[in-house]
Amino acid sequence: MVVVVTGANRGIGLELVRHYANQGAEVIGVCRKPSPELEKAASRVIDGVDVGTAEGVAKLAKELGETKVDILINNAGILERTYLDELDFESIERQFRVNAVGPLRVTHALLKNLRDGSKIGLVTSRMGSIADNGSGSSYGYRMSKTALNMAGVSLALDLKPKGILVAIIHPGFVQTDMVGGAGDIPPSEAAQRIAARIEGLNEQNTGTFWHSNGDVLPW
Repeated sequence: MVVVVTGANRGIGLELVRHYANQGAEVIGVCRKPSPELEKAASRVIDGVDVGTAEGVAKLAKELGETKVDILINNAGILERTYLDELDFESIERQFRVNAVGPLRVTHALLKNLRDGSKIGLVTSRMGSIADNGSGSSYGYRMSKTALNMAGVSLALDLKPKGILVAIIHPGFVQTDMVGGAGDIPPSEAAQRIAARIEGLNEQNTGTFWHSNGDVLPW
């Protein structure tokens, strides 16, 4: 089994690499800058890849070549707080490029590597849920994750005839650098939960918006 994980040098991405490596998979960790932990855990590292740029994704596709991928996990993302009274539109656009367009760009570029039975995991956030938004703010992050959720549903519908399934997964409130170490669960637990949701994908639930604990989240 070949697994590709973006944003793999730390946090949830690194733990996903470790999880699948422990299962005996060939795991390819994709990142901008490698970490010693990733280089130790992954079968192969493809660095210098910024998923927010066409050049970065083209580099990934070129280095993967014709390698067939069983599981593609689009995990790379950024969180930049944006408040109404001091909106930073460059930050909002940057988050769209990385969080929403990036996973779609990666998936599109690697369609040639996917096959009947392949699975795609999109690591999103419940902050992209319109129904669940009870606190406002975080405009760039919320909007970009909502856009990613929509892309995930379209991918699920378009790829289902090819036998390729898609999970849209909120990892939970995870203790990562992105949130300053706050959170309810460690990255290792989030990775195990995400892997379980991907494992449970089938033609009936492809395109579902999951909490990693198995709950279905509102759009």
